[in-house]
Amino acid sequence: MAGKSRHFLTGNITTCLLLLAAHACARPANMSALKDKAPVSKDENEILPPDHLNAVKMELDGHLNKDFQKEVFLGKEMEEFDEDSEPRRNRKKLVEIFAKVDFNKDRSVSAKEMQRWIMEKTEEHFQEATKENKNSFHAVDPDGDGHVTWDEYRAKFLASKGFDEKDVAEKIKNNEDLKLDEETQEVLESLKDRWFQADTNPVDQLLNEQEFLSFLHPEHSRGMLRYMVKEIVRDLDQDGDKKLTLSEFISLPVGTVDNQQGQDIDDDWVRERKKEFQEVIDADRNGIVTMEELEEYMDPMNEHNALNEARQMIAVADENQNRSLELDEILKYSEYFTGSKLMDYARNVHEEF
Repeated sequence: MAGKSRHFLTGNITTCLLLLAAHACARPANMSALKDKAPVSKDENEILPPDHLNAVKMELDGHLNKDFQKEVFLGKEMEEFDEDSEPRRNRKKLVEIFAKVDFNKDRSVSAKEMQRWIMEKTEEHFQEATKENKNSFHAVDPDGDGHVTWDEYRAKFLASKGFDEKDVAEKIKNNEDLKLDEETQEVLESLKDRWFQADTNPVDQLLNEQEFLSFLHPEHSRGMLRYMVKEIVRDLDQDGDKKLTLSEFISLPVGTVDNQQGQDIDDDWVRERKKEFQEVIDADRNGIVTMEELEEYMDPMNEHNALNEARQMIAVADENQNRSLELDEILKYSEYFTGSKLMDYARNVHEEF
């Protein structure tokens, strides 16, 4: 993204911390400055890159994905498990999922079985993104010629913000000033940089449907995933060496929250990120995370990462320490796997299974 977007990281951390202190923190957003001005329209949702990428371990602004375990365990069934769902229905659904994960039907889930399941659920998210991309591409390619120019996309984007599309297109054609406010201009600069990164060989300044998918969902393209990693490192890297130390990875803006509750939030932030840096991201354990290490960590289709994640997920709920999960363990730790806490989790477990 353009250099001016560097302030998004600090701004989002500050906002998130303040809202957490009020018990209402929402997911960080890369383009929050623009989106906070007014509700996002349906048209804008169709053509703007999403702020959050399902089944990717880190957000676009460098925050850890708090819903990652739930996303790779539930796949497209995520919405069925919410806080208002009936516990008995959720319990039944979780029992059904356990039976599917237990591939060899031995009534326990091994790391290999969980790895296989994680890869399947990640693929579901990929398929959903590809399906949504068809609608999004059609929205910016109404004539159906199979490609879109940056100017065409820019006109569509501004139309979604309330500008007259024909007037904008005419001004772009005549190279006239669009008279945009600073925030909208910054978002456009970020989008333009991302647009041209998605333009693969032949570099023709046009995006086809597959390239547009990479524009909206960088996790679908190795080149765009690498670009996303560079942006995250640039925002976190304090000494300009294009690598991340632990102190850089866990750093917080000074003085963002003054009260004790804010300090607790800071402590949680540091604890979580330190653990992830040392135990997961820093593959060679040398105290430095390179772009290559971060790229491997961010790759949702990395089978080695899926196996490590499977082992971590099992370790959380493996009360009998047999390195596998039984149904009662998954039900007891349902909030970790699904975000939904079940009551009387152990009641009639074997009967239900």
